[in-house]
Amino acid sequence: MAKNIVLTEELKKHFGFDTFKGNQEAIISSLLAGNDTFVLMPTGGGKSLCYQLPSLLMEGTAIVISPLIALMKNQVDAMRNFSEDDNVAHFLNSSLNKTAIDQVKSDIISGKTKLLYVAPESLTKEENIEFLKTVPISFYAVDEAHCISEWGHDFRPEYRRIRPIINEINRRPVIALTATATPKVQHDIQKNLGMQDAAVFKSSFNRTNLYYEVRPKTANVDRDIIKFIKANPGKSGIIYCLSRKKVEELAEILKVNNIKALPYHAGMDGATRSANPV
Repeated sequence: MAKNIVLTEELKKHFGFDTFKGNQEAIISSLLAGNDTFVLMPTGGGKSLCYQLPSLLMEGTAIVISPLIALMKNQVDAMRNFSEDDNVAHFLNSSLNKTAIDQVKSDIISGKTKLLYVAPESLTKEENIEFLKTVPISFYAVDEAHCISEWGHDFRPEYRRIRPIINEINRRPVIALTATATPKVQHDIQKNLGMQDAAVFKSSFNRTNLYYEVRPKTANVDRDIIKFIKANPGKSGIIYCLSRKKVEELAEILKVNNIKALPYHAGMDGATRSANPV
């Protein structure tokens, strides 16, 4: 019980939250105990905290393997907002020049950095492997772990090299986290990360605050959308389309029908997307 109280106090101290959500506390306790840990948790369930808090409580630097540069930057910015020290978290990827990389390594060596986010491609570079061999590592977190599975929808071949590289650098506990994993994908993740005996935590994907409704498609979907929007005045919403072209077309149709609407997709230039935030 005392251990739980300490964790709650640390949660409040570092992140300002009074209580943990769902399995967070049990997951963190598992990692702090030195166990390999597999986490299946829906988006928005608080996966990041499951490795962020332990990194602050354990000796050494936690290595977080993440597939997206933008996601790394967001995570690092978030950690720096919680901490008074900007050196608490860094990322190491292809967006950094040599001067920035040298600064990151200097902060890690000094012991200031508790979280280091790396892309799988960066982790496989020989110079980074040799550097990390000299670093006290607390644990490895494999985010978006479904990328390791050929059965997953976001397969990244580089993820298959994570376990051999961990073995080469320094074997430490591994926490694998994902929001999408069928039993087949989960088995593939655990097998490829060499963590078949990991403690497994699965959170419910039921969102009590969400309402789902499936309607039959009619011959005039655009008309149905307009009718639905006008039946809900004063509310906002997001409409997902299967193509960029349809996004543009539907936005124009809505505007013609006196509905405030803006398109947003990956084909737009950065300035336009910034002007049309979701």
